[in-house]
Amino acid sequence: MLSEFFTIKLKKMRRAYSYILVGLVLIGFYFLSGKQFRELGQKEVLEREGIARAEESRSKGVPCKVIKVYDGDTFKCKLEDGEKVRVRLIGIDTPEKRKNKKLMRDSRRLGIPPEEIIEMGKIASQFTKKLIPPGTVVYLETDVQIHDRYGRLLAYVWLPDGRMLNEVLLREGYATIYTFPPNVRYVERFRQAQELAREEGKGFWKEEF
Repeated sequence: MLSEFFTIKLKKMRRAYSYILVGLVLIGFYFLSGKQFRELGQKEVLEREGIARAEESRSKGVPCKVIKVYDGDTFKCKLEDGEKVRVRLIGIDTPEKRKNKKLMRDSRRLGIPPEEIIEMGKIASQFTKKLIPPGTVVYLETDVQIHDRYGRLLAYVWLPDGRMLNEVLLREGYATIYTFPPNVRYVERFRQAQELAREEGKGFWKEEF
């Protein structure tokens, strides 16, 4: 009798464990499916946001295909009509990467050896080249003053993903604010980007620099 009792008890326990196991599998499937759906939802949201930002970039300015990047804040691109323009980013300045008068002025003003500034300039240049390699279509937005004294087109440059190149360089710590009236449309935005980069030790704000 006792053995029969334990046999029946064991069968009931096995049946209960089976139900529990099935329940756990179903619960796991539910949460896994939910996670997958959430990930799909997030992916869709990100894709939509990316499309929206890209459309915003296109609406901001004139398309121009990058031909060559000279340094961190200057590049050449070709407009849709075939005209080639040399573009200087408005409101920011990146270190010089070659010897010139500005390099020497910056060296005296900042108390940094020219060689160090040149090295920093090369890093900033490489950063810009990664963001806008030749063939990239960017969108040029101008301000009040269209050209500088060297004949370069002054522009806020919008990337295909909706970000502004000028702002990205500030935010990542590879440029400093260099804003002069009347081109001050995004000056507050630039100040915030630079302050965040400084607080977080980004780019040239790191202690080693």
